[in-house]
Amino acid sequence: MAHIRPLIIGMAMACVACAAQATDQTTPPQNAQLQQAEIAKGDPARWYQDDATAAAQLRTLRKEIGAALAEANLACKQGPAAERNRCMQEARATYKQDMANAAQIRAENHQH
Repeated sequence: MAHIRPLIIGMAMACVACAAQATDQTTPPQNAQLQQAEIAKGDPARWYQDDATAAAQLRTLRKEIGAALAEANLACKQGPAAERNRCMQEARATYKQDMANAAQIRAENHQH
């Protein structure tokens, strides 16, 4: 799982790039509150546990791809109205491409 995080972060950054003038806040408010509560407790132990099976790794990757889409959509909505449709189309296209290639991405990031 630790190998996937840089990839997902990179994908999210690419999606957010299309909304360059958006504000820094791209996390939905309800998620931000949950994140703050977790941060106060320290890193959850699950962050340091690799998924044991290929199916679990793929499930985690799909969740992260979905989270990247949600953040990109929020960034697009906060960006200039004239660029919003193009930005959201690019975010959806990236999501679809990543989901279609999820098994390959998982395999590349879990080579031993």
